[in-house]
Order: sequence, then C-alpha cells, then structure tokens
Amino acid sequence: MATLLYRLGLLSARKPWSVIIAWLLLLGGVSGAAAAFRTPLSSTMTVEGLEFQQTLDTLKREIPDAAGGIGTVVFRTESGRFTPAQQAAVAKAVTDWEALPQVADAIDPFATQKQLDEAQRKTADGQKQLEASESKLRAAEAELAKGQGQVDGAARLGLLKGQQLTDARAKLAASTKQLADGRAQLERGKRELALGQRQVALTKDTRFVSADGTAAMTQVRFNEEIHSVSPEQRQQVTALEAQLAKTGVKTYFGKELVEDVSSVIGPGEIIGIVIAAIVLMVMLGTLVAAGLPLLMAIGGVALGTGATLALSKVVELNSVTPALGLMIGIAVGIDYALFIVNRHREQLKTGMGRTESIALAVGTAGNAVTFAGMTVFIALAALAVTGIGFLGTMGFAAAGTVACAVLINLTLLPALMSLAGHRMLPRRTWRKHGFNARGESLTDEHPRDAEHADRGWGAIVTRHPRPAIVAGLALVAFLAAPAAGLRLGLPDGGSEPQSSTGYQAYATIGEKFGEGANGPIVAVATLPAGLDELAAKDRQLDVAEALKLNSGLVSVMPAGLSKDGRTAVYQAIPKKGPADQATVDAVHQIREDAPFIKEVTGADVKVTGQTVANIDISQKLADALPPYLLIVVGLSLVLLLMVFRSVVVPLIATGGFLLSLAAAFGGVVAVYQEGTLGSIFGVTNPGAILSFLPILLIGVLFGLAMDYQMFLVSGMRESHVHGEDARRAVRTGFSHAAAVVTAAAIIMVSVFAGFVHAELTMIRPIGFGLALGVLIDAFLIRMTLTPAVMHLLGERAWWMPRWLDRIVPDVDVEGVKLVDKVQGHPHA
Repeated sequence: MATLLYRLGLLSARKPWSVIIAWLLLLGGVSGAAAAFRTPLSSTMTVEGLEFQQTLDTLKREIPDAAGGIGTVVFRTESGRFTPAQQAAVAKAVTDWEALPQVADAIDPFATQKQLDEAQRKTADGQKQLEASESKLRAAEAELAKGQGQVDGAARLGLLKGQQLTDARAKLAASTKQLADGRAQLERGKRELALGQRQVALTKDTRFVSADGTAAMTQVRFNEEIHSVSPEQRQQVTALEAQLAKTGVKTYFGKELVEDVSSVIGPGEIIGIVIAAIVLMVMLGTLVAAGLPLLMAIGGVALGTGATLALSKVVELNSVTPALGLMIGIAVGIDYALFIVNRHREQLKTGMGRTESIALAVGTAGNAVTFAGMTVFIALAALAVTGIGFLGTMGFAAAGTVACAVLINLTLLPALMSLAGHRMLPRRTWRKHGFNARGESLTDEHPRDAEHADRGWGAIVTRHPRPAIVAGLALVAFLAAPAAGLRLGLPDGGSEPQSSTGYQAYATIGEKFGEGANGPIVAVATLPAGLDELAAKDRQLDVAEALKLNSGLVSVMPAGLSKDGRTAVYQAIPKKGPADQATVDAVHQIREDAPFIKEVTGADVKVTGQTVANIDISQKLADALPPYLLIVVGLSLVLLLMVFRSVVVPLIATGGFLLSLAAAFGGVVAVYQEGTLGSIFGVTNPGAILSFLPILLIGVLFGLAMDYQMFLVSGMRESHVHGEDARRAVRTGFSHAAAVVTAAAIIMVSVFAGFVHAELTMIRPIGFGLALGVLIDAFLIRMTLTPAVMHLLGERAWWMPRWLDRIVPDVDVEGVKLVDKVQGHPHA
C-alpha cells in the first residue's frame, strides 16, 4: 500500500494541473447534482418494525383523519384575559388553517373549551329531562293500564261488542306500541346520557384554554405525517402570526412547525474553523501551508455533503445526517492534511527534493492517513449492523465524507503542495536548517534535535509514570461517574434555545396545561366485532376508563371511532413531559396492562404517537449499543494487532478508548441530562440524552482515537524497529509526533466545540461529546497514560508470539520499508 501511495503522490506532484482540473470538474458535477436533486430533510426518526409504527399504520388504515401529523400552536394574550375580539381573531386563524390543502382540521380552542365546560351542564339538563320523561311515561302507562281495565270490564259486561270492541282494542294496541316506543327511546336516552356522563368524567381535566384565561392551545392536524409536510407548507401555518399580533395575541409555534433543518452551519462552527486556522498558522508559519489543510477539509466536505444531498432524492435523510458529515469531514479533513503536510515539511528540512518529498509523504503519512480513515469509515459504516435504518444511512453518509477527505488528501493535496513549492516553509525555517528561501542547500550540516526527546511532556510522563497513571485514572473516574445514570430519549421543544418560539410554546404548555400536554400518548384499541353504535361507544369508554387507572396519566380522552366501530383512538395526557422517565414508565404500564384490559373489555390496546415513537426508538438504540460496542472493540484489537505487531499495545489502545468513551459519556450526562454548567452550554431544560448519541460517539471517537494512537505509537515502533531501546523509543517516538498530534487535537476539539452552539440543537450534545472525548483521548489517554504505561512495560509492550506474528499480515502503516527503500539502505 505504501508503495502504491508513493506512486500516486509522485504522479499528482508531477501533473498538478491535471489533478486540480479533474477535482474541479468532480466538485462541480456533485454540486450541480445536489442542487438539482436535493429534497427537504426530515426531522423525524422512524424505525420500521417497531410496535408504534405498526400501530400507526393500523390507524392510517382505519381512521386516516386521526393519523396525520400534529402541529401545536399556543396563544397568549397581552391584555390579561382573551377579549371577544381576540377570540374571534383566533377563530379566524383556525378557519384559515383549515382552508389550507395540507391541513385536515384545526381546533378552535375557545369553542372547544366552551363545549367541554357546557358538557357537564348539558348532562345535568339531560338528566332532568329524562326524569321528567320518565314521570310522563309512567303516568301514561298507568293511564293505559286503567284504559285497558275499562275496556276489558266493558267487554265482560257486554257494553262493548263487535266493531266498537275491535276499535277500542286497536286504540289500546296503538297506545301500547307508542308507549313501548317511548320506553325504548327513554332507555336509549338513558344509555346516551350515561355515555355522556362518562365522557364528561374522562375529559374534565382536559383543557384548551388555561384556567386563568391567559393562554390557549390548539392543534393543527395535517393530512400527512409531520416529517412529510414541507417547510413551505409549515410556513403557511406560521405566516398568520403577524395577523394575530395585530389584535394583541402572541403566538408560539411548536418545535415540529418551526424547526429549521436547512441550516447546517452557523456562527459557532465558523468560530471553530477560525480557531483551527489560527492553530495551523501558528504551527506551520506560512499562509500557504496553513491554508492547504483548510482547503482540503472544505473540498472533502463539499464532495461528501454534496453527494449525500443528491442522494436525498432516493433516500430519506434525517436533518442530522449532513450536519454529522460536516462535523466529521471538517475535523478529519484538516487533521489528515496536517499529518501529510507536516511530514513533507520535515523532509524538506533535511534537504530532500520537493517532488520526492511529496511522494514519500503520501507513501508514509498518507499510508497512515489511509489506514486511520479506514478505521473511521468502518466504525461509521458499522452503524448499519444496528438494524436501524436512519442510523445506518447517517453512518454511511458520514463514512462517505471521511472517504472523500482521505481521497482528496492523497491526490489534490500533493498537487497543491507541488505548486506551493518552497512556500511550504517560512524563510526563517529555511535559514535555520541551512537552506536558502528556495530550499537550496547552503551547508552540508543539518542540525539534529535528538536531545528534544529528553525535554517536554513526554519526558516528564516517562520519568514519573506511576503518578501520571494514578492521576490520569482518577480524572477519568471523576468525569465518567455521571455516565452510570445515562438515560436515552429524543429531543423535544424543551431542548430548544430559550428565546425560540418552539421553547416558548413548550414552556407555556407546561406552565398552563401541565407538562404532559407537551407529549400526548396516542392509544389505539381494536374493539370486538358485532357491536352496535351505542355498544361500540360504551366499549370505547370502557377502554378509556381502564386506561385512566394508569397512575402516570392525567386524562384519557376518546378521540375517534372508525365507521365500522372496530377501531377506537384515544389521546392520553401523561403527568410529566415527553422525555421524562415517568412518561416512559406510563407507556410501559399501558403495555403491561394491555392483557388485563383485553380480558375485561375484549379490546386489544396498543400505543403510538411521537412520544411513544421516541421511547421505542430510544429503547431500540439502547439495545443496539452493547453489540455495536463489542464490534468496535473487536475491530480495534484486530486492526491494532496488524499495525503494531504486538499483543499488549492493542490492549492498551482499546482500554484507553474505553476510558475516553466513559469520560465523554459522563460529561454529556452531567451537562445535558443533569444540567451541570447548563447556562454555559445553553441547556435550559436538562433531559434524556439524544438516543443515538452514544452509538455515534462510539463510532466517531473510536476512529479518531485510533488516529492519535497510530501517529504517536507508530513513531515509537519505528524508533524501536531501527534499534532503539524500548523505553528510549517511547520518548523518541513521542517527541516526533507530539507537536503535530497536539495541533491536530486542538483543531479537532475546536471544530467539534463549534457545534456546541449549533443552529440545529439536536447536534449540540454530539459536538460537546466529541469535543470532550477528543480532548480526553488525545491529551490524557494517548499523550499521558499510553507513554507512561509503555515506559513501565518496556520490551514487554512489544511482545507477540511467533506463531501469531507469522499469520498476521504486515501492513507497515508507518512506511518504514518504503523509507528504507527510497533512502537506499533497506532495513534487515
């Protein structure tokens, strides 16, 4: 592989303009395809085959009107209580929404609340009317009985005969039938009244206008699922905000209506890139050299993200997909270019020719970059084994962006370095190493800096390995402690910025209508066959009353019944918010109670809706976490065994990865679940951790951890292979790679940290977790614990059984054989 990459670098360096033109044509084609085929991104995460999805499919089939996506709208008045004019304005807005072709229906909160408030009075009036009708019917029955006795008596006495008797009895029969019809009607009225009373009892805690009259809430139901409603169609709903504001009504729209998934990059990300540019400039010293890694990162991201967006025509993409590709692509693109550029610069300092240096840099550092990129690619692509569609798509898209970053650094970077020529190093560096500004030798003596190995952090750590190990492990334990309470979920309006309309809607609902109103649970019951209309309604209420026994629910409101009376739908309001553990428990309780409800009512009950979807998806992801971690750890051990020809080093590297992973999990839980330092990181409503964050964190952090392991420890191995004592080789290898790894880690942390305040709030904890994970892994695990442990182990760190050494392929990641071959002194 190293020889092949050497030739590729040589070709790119000799024909730079051909390579540049080819890349420009490729980038132009991909950008055009992205512009032509891009479709709106989805903010919903679905997993086929889960119970909530099957129940939703049943609901779509049986009661289509109840299966559409729901957008929540909250109204607040600036005049204390809503005035009649303001209520009329809201009613007008509801009418306008219902006129939109994408809207199935919308609720007038004031009219609906009035109906709910009057329902109890109407049932009381109905009770009085039934009692009056009952009295009249009894009087009529008594009168009929009296008449029947008179006719029978007259007939016995012979006072009524023939036609007169026939007419009298016919009249009595008609009266009897009329009374029987009246009795049947009365009994039906009693049944309907009983149903109404039960309905009122179930909905007494349901409100659409707050008790103090200062807030109102409505639901706009669309014809399609919410993620299928285009941003333009949602904007037609939110466009009425100005119309309502004129009457003094403040309107807040739920997160599902206003979430903007089109903004992938914002100010925070730009600041991260600026910091990366500053680090590059300080380290490399020239604008040209510092600009190349940034240019490579932008090019790789443009290619990867463009291809991803173009594929959105045929594959549904989640809003996080391009953001994740952007985050990872920028970070690895800069790092990979930095490693190759640094190798080229170091070789130029020794007097190596420009073209030869470029080719050798690609064959050595580029070989390590290729292998490092492969680890990230495999770890991300392995997300497909979770069996979760959107996560697999996300993984492949991010892996593709990483592949683009590797490819562009192996081809376009050497072409641009060739054109940059002597400008890859500043003039003062040329003079320091005995060359003029064009790289021409002024002296045959080139200063050596071998003594550098005995200075700096690496020397300190290896002089005091045991204290370094103890202090490092103590810090990891402190950071990782909160991870034990990790709870997974999906973001809701409470995770939005405090100033956003999504958060304001969420907070107002929680304050005025209860936390659970932010995340209703949709229950669907399949009723027994053969029930008439009233019997079906009666059974529907039986199920509602059984559901209401759940201690985690505030109310259960019947929300629809299919035409055939077989399918009933309910809206259950939990006591707590959608991401709260109490709501998760309430959903589990409904499922546990389902057999009992079926035994009592004959109805089969299942649950669905966005709240349940979030819970089911989170559980699915939690179940996928252990096997995925096992795959990644196994992959780590196998790859590192091939790279370092050692049994011990892979165990050290993998153990270090697990430590950095635990610390990253602990930090994320502390900030985003427990709210520690929440004001600094914009966490206004701590809650469950983004359900797919742990898996993504494992995949990405694994690849990046192996990058640092490779560039640091491969230098140690190279020194050891060339004859240095194992302990001395640790210091030498560390000194060779420490500067570039430090710069790379600072850049990576800066880029990831830029996403901590991303426009898309869902990406924020991912950015924080990756930034913290890289910080811990690079500086604590790879640059402190690893050299300390390897120094303690000495020669034992490189132990490998002979039989295993014979069967494990020699990948020569650091390109030692290539260097020896090029320099003309093959290593035995």
